Amino acid sequence: MGLVLPQEIVTERVLPTLRTELATALLERGWTQRAVAEQLGVTQAAVSGYASGKGTVDERLTDDPRFGETVDRLVEGFDSDDLDEYEAMAEIIELIRSFEDRGPICAIHEAEMPALEGLGCDICVRGADDAVAADRETLANVRRATRMLQTSDSIGAFVPNAGTNLGMARPNPIGPADVAAIPGRIHSVRGRIEVPGNPEFGASEHVSRMILAANEVDPTIRAACNLRTDDRLLEAARERGFETFAFDADYEDRTGRLRSAFETRATVPRVVYHEGAFGIEPIAYVLGESAVSVVDVVADLVTAETEP
Repeated sequence: MGLVLPQEIVTERVLPTLRTELATALLERGWTQRAVAEQLGVTQAAVSGYASGKGTVDERLTDDPRFGETVDRLVEGFDSDDLDEYEAMAEIIELIRSFEDRGPICAIHEAEMPALEGLGCDICVRGADDAVAADRETLANVRRATRMLQTSDSIGAFVPNAGTNLGMARPNPIGPADVAAIPGRIHSVRGRIEVPGNPEFGASEHVSRMILAANEVDPTIRAACNLRTDDRLLEAARERGFETFAFDADYEDRTGRLRSAFETRATVPRVVYHEGAFGIEPIAYVLGESAVSVVDVVADLVTAETEP
């Protein structure tokens, strides 16, 4: 599905669900269909439809306690005549605003417009800004890079048994939530790269640690991909002028240890690896400015290694 505006979600989902719930509640209080129609500004035929169960109800809205609380206040106010149209409008607008701020409207919008998935979009409440644009660019870069992985005939042989991942941080990252990666892991199935889903922020732990450690020392490093440690791959990297750096496989304070090690070097090495440990598979990380540039390097290294 293409472009879907948030206003369409409000018009086609929120308001019909709200009218259905209000009409049903008022009818249960003994209101006539004509009185309900006049109060809600709809036709009597529409109210008849609500009464017969033909109204639109989106459970993603009604399951939110705020929806029921708003309906209860409106119905009580209408029934007691303590609520006028202006006050009712204010209640409804406030509900819509709260639902647009990472609420049910966002969930419905993402489902109907997949391009929003993983963005943490809050354009409805804050408007377009540079941060959202940067997030979109980061996610798009990871998506392009994963497609590049899928078209490679050689990378599959270097995917670890536990799977690989590919990540890229938004500018000035603070923690793993600032790194976009593939949920789950990328696997090689009969030599073919299988990507389980679209990138999301906060979807990776190990790749995020590596990116964050490198980025703190060199802010231009924002991306990484992990592969199986292989002597031939490391040699291909050295032949192309990339510095390789070995570190301890232990997970304890890995980010801090890597950051400290990087700080002692003139530049952050572009290929960082460990030889594994008990229960830890040997892994090598290729670092770079973007997910696409990282996959470019990865593809070059594995192609060089597999050439006759």
